[in-house]
Amino acid sequence: MIKITTDSTCDLPGAVLEWYGIERFPLGVVKGGELYHDGVDITTADIAAHVDAGGEITTTNAVNIADYEERFRALSAQYDGVIHLNIGPGFSCCHQNAKLAAEELPNVYVFSSENLSVGHGMLVLAAAEAAEAGKGSEEILALLASMTPRLEMSFVLDRLDYMKKGGRCSAVTALGANLLRLHPCIEVADGQMGVVKKYRGSMERVITDYLEDRLKGREDLDLSRALLVDTCPDDHLASIAREYLREDGRFGEIIETKAGCTIFSHCGPGTLGILLVRKESAGL
Repeated sequence: MIKITTDSTCDLPGAVLEWYGIERFPLGVVKGGELYHDGVDITTADIAAHVDAGGEITTTNAVNIADYEERFRALSAQYDGVIHLNIGPGFSCCHQNAKLAAEELPNVYVFSSENLSVGHGMLVLAAAEAAEAGKGSEEILALLASMTPRLEMSFVLDRLDYMKKGGRCSAVTALGANLLRLHPCIEVADGQMGVVKKYRGSMERVITDYLEDRLKGREDLDLSRALLVDTCPDDHLASIAREYLREDGRFGEIIETKAGCTIFSHCGPGTLGILLVRKESAGL
């Protein structure tokens, strides 16, 4: 039997994690000088309230080597194999720490998603389904290796103040975007984030334009599943995306989820993204 573990950055719904018995390692979140644990003793609403009240942006800490090693040792004795999936090393040192923790455990395999949020989560879910189907470690790792370059993770941001406070964009860029009502679309490619387009106008219009750009005329997509993720305090923007995908009607399953504290700390409220997978025949 193969055990699948991951980090809180995968942003999969709790019900999915519970159903497949996926163990999650929470990243640290520092708010007001105090250390919390993503999804355990701090929520995205806590972070938003802190920042809106004038507090400094929260920072995030990777899972440390000792915490990984303690659980890996216990799990390696209980299962034939353990496959742990991390957020991409371009975004956190979690992967490096997990690799070091597993060095002396031959049946513990650490895999980098080269992605974040539900881009990471899609691989976790695929691994869990394969493990449940009785696949062995080598088969699951081969599946993950084939899927990773076919993932398309992108998202649009409502506001840039979190990225500005976190040093990911300049104050001038943030001010200009606000004045012009610009909303950047960020895409993950080759383990890094980059702005691929800037939308203008209300977020309601932006969501529709963004999804149209992502989906219209696409014949290279694996339509079995798509993942929607957002950091919104309510369902308004998600409902627009949900209706767009319902009318599109091509996906066999659409999983909706909320981003956790780690992702929220960097992009803030009002962000929405979609994870798509290209067909194997579509290549890179």
